[in-house]
Amino acid sequence: MLLLVFHLGAERFALETGRVMEVLPLVHFRPLTQAVAGIAGIFNYHGATVPLVDLAALALGSASRARMSTRIILVQYTPAAGETHLLGLLAERTTATIRREESDFADGGVAVDGAPYLGPFTRDVRGLIQRVEVNELLSESVRDVLFRQPMGTP
Repeated sequence: MLLLVFHLGAERFALETGRVMEVLPLVHFRPLTQAVAGIAGIFNYHGATVPLVDLAALALGSASRARMSTRIILVQYTPAAGETHLLGLLAERTTATIRREESDFADGGVAVDGAPYLGPFTRDVRGLIQRVEVNELLSESVRDVLFRQPMGTP
């Protein structure tokens, strides 16, 4: 599988490109007043309003920095019992891809309560890379607030 690699703080993470629709530059987005932690705001994507999750804020509690390599990863988000929606993921140092087989990943042995999106690990010559499970990013209550209509519905 092909994975897109990015950084959260000093650590590297990756997500499967099969869910990625496009990697966008850091475009202007509108912050949401009193949004749940990790929700950076919303942005316009070809006429559609798309929620934006700041992965650093979600995982580390501090917002992503506006770097030349900070990107919005536009994904198809499909929770287990739900419909598909567009979702933007804000991530720093989004500059590389790697290929790995499912068998190259191993469980880290520690479950992180409140972060079911943190998946198994793989490694390369630079160290460990943890997979992010896109469909596990949002709790049911956050999904209910962000998504009122399925993707493609005006």
